[in-house]
Parts: sequence; C-alpha cells; structure tokens
Amino acid sequence: MVKHSYLPLDCLCLRQNRRCDLSGQLLKMPQYQQSRRVSVFLSMKDEIQTHKIMEDLFSSRKDCFIPQYSKAGMKMVRLDSTADYNSLPETRWKIKQPALDDVREDALDTGGLDLILMPGLGFTKRGLRLGRGKGYYDNYLRLCRKKGSNPLTIALAYSVQILDDIPMSESDVPVDHVLFADKSEMRQ
Repeated sequence: MVKHSYLPLDCLCLRQNRRCDLSGQLLKMPQYQQSRRVSVFLSMKDEIQTHKIMEDLFSSRKDCFIPQYSKAGMKMVRLDSTADYNSLPETRWKIKQPALDDVREDALDTGGLDLILMPGLGFTKRGLRLGRGKGYYDNYLRLCRKKGSNPLTIALAYSVQILDDIPMSESDVPVDHVLFADKSEMRQ
C-alpha cells in the first residue's frame, strides 16, 4: 500500500472553503435521495462536516451506518438517532465511534449499503482518492463486492483537496462521484 503522508493540506484554505454547502448539494442529488441505507463518515476537524447529512438521514427515516474501526479492519454499524450519536465515546482521533464491545447491526450482515460517503485527504476529478494510509475504506469496498454488494461511493471534498493526480496502488479503490465546492464530477 502506498503511504500518503506527504500531501500538504493548508488548514487555512480549508477553513476559508467551509462556506460551501456540500451537505445541501448532496441532499438534492437523486443518488442520495434514492438511497435507503447510507454510510456516513463522522467528520474530523479538517474534513467536510457531515452532521447535517446525519440529521437528514434520521429525519428521512433512512438507515444510517457509521464506521467502527478496529485493528482487524472497519465495519459499518447502525446509528439510530442524534441521541445515539451524542452518547458515543470519542477516539484518540477526536471522532466519535461505537466502542468495540458495543454490538450493533452490521450493514453487510443485514442487506448491505446503497451509498457510502467517503472521506479523504485529496481527490481527483477522475475519482482517485487519497485516504489516511490505513486502507480501511478500500478494504471495506472490496469486502462489499465480495459479499455481492456494490454501493455507490461519493466523496465530499473542499475544492483545495482536488488534485490533478494522486499516486495509486493496486489496492486503492476509486470513488464513483466527487462532490466539491459548487461542482461535482462523475468518474468516467
């Protein structure tokens, strides 16, 4: 797996770019509106904030799933409400996540997912994604396909995160759609 730790991200640019409403754009997309089972990442400070999306999932009565990371990998587990979210402990990465002993519905055991919202450090308009180097999402997408599920993937990015190219390895899985600033791109 390619290590991606060398990509510089200018946090000031990210903060300045926060005024774009990607959540609102996503909520209007037919791909989102038609999805019933959606996985949403719980944002780190330098990522597009997903709280509004999570609230919409609950109010629209869609099934909301979030990542649960462990040394063995990642699974997407059910989140039932805002109160459920508020009760989650915070990890050393300063994001909320169900504790490892918190047994929850696993999306792959109960029908798969229609849509996975993808985090990342950088993206290309062609759908290449630079993650944080652990391969959690790439491995999860391969597991989905192995189990007969092929969810649509949409990356949420600040325009400063859109790059001309990103180094890829054989284990990296491109995303289907990159939503950024006031634009979006479908992978060809």
